[in-house]
Amino acid sequence: MRQTDFTPFYRSAIGFDRLFQMLDQASGFDSEGSYPPYNIEKTGENAYRITLAVAGFNDDELKVEVKEQTLTISGTKSTDAKDKSYLHRGIAARSFERRFQLADHVDVTGADSQNGLLHVDLVRNVPERMKPRSIAIGSQGTATKQIEGTTSAVN
Repeated sequence: MRQTDFTPFYRSAIGFDRLFQMLDQASGFDSEGSYPPYNIEKTGENAYRITLAVAGFNDDELKVEVKEQTLTISGTKSTDAKDKSYLHRGIAARSFERRFQLADHVDVTGADSQNGLLHVDLVRNVPERMKPRSIAIGSQGTATKQIEGTTSAVN
């Protein structure tokens, strides 16, 4: 059952449909669970880093893929050929798949694995046409008005 109704925002916010759909999805049940744990940190004004705890995974068992605006990080753990007998097994050695929905203009710049952590670096590249700009305000006293082929100054 959803706690928040986003219907009023659909009526008053033009072009934000996708944002509210993502909020609807986020408010639902998290089917992915909590494995592996991860952090999302802001490393700069337009830079981010996702860090996943992938202890026990080799680099060749990890896969980072971007398709459209979805970042998918998966790990496929091969089963041990030897039958081991554990008294306690606290280190998870199962395969996983994590998906992250990327915002517009967010690109993955690289991935690095060290000390049991997988770091995925992201950067937001906002196009020039979408950056804030100043618009000059003109005065009506300096505008010209054209009536039937003649030009006269407006006072």
